[in-house]
Amino acid sequence: MPELPEVETTRRGIAPHCENRTITQVTVRDGRLRWPVPGNLAELIEGSVIHTVDRRAKYLLIGVSSANAAGTLIVHLGMSGSLRVITDQSAPLLHDHVELTLDNGIRLRFNDPRRFGCWLWSETPDQHPLLASLGPEPLAPEFNGRLLYRLSRSKKTPVKPFIMDNHVVVGVGNIYANEALFKAGIHPRRAAGRISLDRYNRLVEAIRETLSAAILMGGTTLRDFVNSDGKPGYFAQSLLVYGRNGEFCRECGHPLKEIRMNQRSTVYCGKCQR
Repeated sequence: MPELPEVETTRRGIAPHCENRTITQVTVRDGRLRWPVPGNLAELIEGSVIHTVDRRAKYLLIGVSSANAAGTLIVHLGMSGSLRVITDQSAPLLHDHVELTLDNGIRLRFNDPRRFGCWLWSETPDQHPLLASLGPEPLAPEFNGRLLYRLSRSKKTPVKPFIMDNHVVVGVGNIYANEALFKAGIHPRRAAGRISLDRYNRLVEAIRETLSAAILMGGTTLRDFVNSDGKPGYFAQSLLVYGRNGEFCRECGHPLKEIRMNQRSTVYCGKCQR
């Protein structure tokens, strides 16, 4: 599943090709995504100019305006989706469901085999139900150890699902939660309410470090968002614990262990993480 680093990589990859370009055609080949693509999407945005390509959590926000209206496309990649800039004449593939053609001839093509993604329209995206109650961005100043400490008091929830809760902080998916907890030396099963402010400060820095490194390496699953040949990101080569069950810890040499938490794989070092 594309996580925050993959979505941010997508945003950075497509923005230079799309910003300040006019949408000349909207093609919806199959609008049956997680939520139906608006039937009047072409009417809403054809002739509009793309002014911004932003990100909120794992949602891409494509801000457009015309002489008559302004609003935002809310795009989610779902479990298997990708959004790519098509600069050649390659024909659409089976699961290329939505496509925007721009005035420079470039096409922004959305591929989603499982159709768990979305293309929605909102004139007030900050108030949209998908975005209104989200927590802070993990790389923003308002995300800090004091916030985690305050929100966690009296909570018996294990710290791993706590930091994966999008109402607490957005974008800390399973892979990156594993990695950040290892770097901070915190056991994933430790109760969130039993972690000190100092350790939360270390955890925040570990989350920021992990996500920043993943973004620079193009994420873990996808890297190339130009044309149709998505290539693997390079962060997978740097993983310290995730996917390494039974291998030796790179810090202490102790064998790593794997457990299931909320039906997700959780790998940790029983010696380094307390």
